[in-house]
Amino acid sequence: MRVDAVVVSYNSQAELRGCVEPLSALEGVQTFVVDNASTDDSVASVADLPVEVIALSENNGFGAGCNAGWRRGEAPSVLFLNPDATIDELSLRRLVDVLEGDESVGLVGPRILESDGSLAFSQRRFPQLRSTYARALFLHRIFKRASWADELVRDPSAYDGPASPDWVSGACMLVRRSALDEVGGFDERFFLYCEDKDLCRRIRAAGFDVRYEPGATIRHRGGGSAPRAGLLPVLARSRVVYAHKHWGRARAALETGGVALNALTHAVVTSGGREKRAGHLNALAAALGRRRGA
Repeated sequence: MRVDAVVVSYNSQAELRGCVEPLSALEGVQTFVVDNASTDDSVASVADLPVEVIALSENNGFGAGCNAGWRRGEAPSVLFLNPDATIDELSLRRLVDVLEGDESVGLVGPRILESDGSLAFSQRRFPQLRSTYARALFLHRIFKRASWADELVRDPSAYDGPASPDWVSGACMLVRRSALDEVGGFDERFFLYCEDKDLCRRIRAAGFDVRYEPGATIRHRGGGSAPRAGLLPVLARSRVVYAHKHWGRARAALETGGVALNALTHAVVTSGGREKRAGHLNALAAALGRRRGA
């Protein structure tokens, strides 16, 4: 097993060591901790571990941090793992087996369990106008397993066996280095959110398959949480950037409208108080600002 493990940290001191220490003990795994200009001295928590720390002077986003990490290594497989997640040796070996057993596979993701042991819906569909508007109008809460109503694959039985979803959660992905080289890694225009679906889309366009492998399991402590209020505008902006990148002008404009509608309806009905409402309204402004060319 030859794997470069990349963990991008931003103010992750409380959880970083729990993620990195098991990786650093595995034979054949070179661990890179990319610190995105943290202010909580995250790096100090792993200073005694056999890892290579890449301390960036500014935070240019998750994708930029991932790129800084994988380009430093040479292993044929690259593991991208969130700092609030953990993976054991058997699960990592199973992901490696998927890549080594089928040259057509460019990226594989594991089963993801939340901190309470419940299943995280990590298999995803590429965005469609119908799913964007369905979520804006809360139809995905009524038609919970309908493929047209949501990007998440919410049928638990879909997670029992191997699958080839459109894309998988970026909380944990093992990627073939040659595939990363071919597509150029992460698109750094996505500061946070949508960089994983964009990567999977480009890897598929390059002729590789994307797989889900239930024989590998990770624990993700942040898996079930919705974006914090302050990150809602970042999510909205990334969705609009994704639409303008992959769709024509008319369809991208309709997607922008759906993202804006989603922010507006959630601002109206949110039970998260003033802070959450402000976050949704800021997301509305972010979506419309991007539409005007901001």
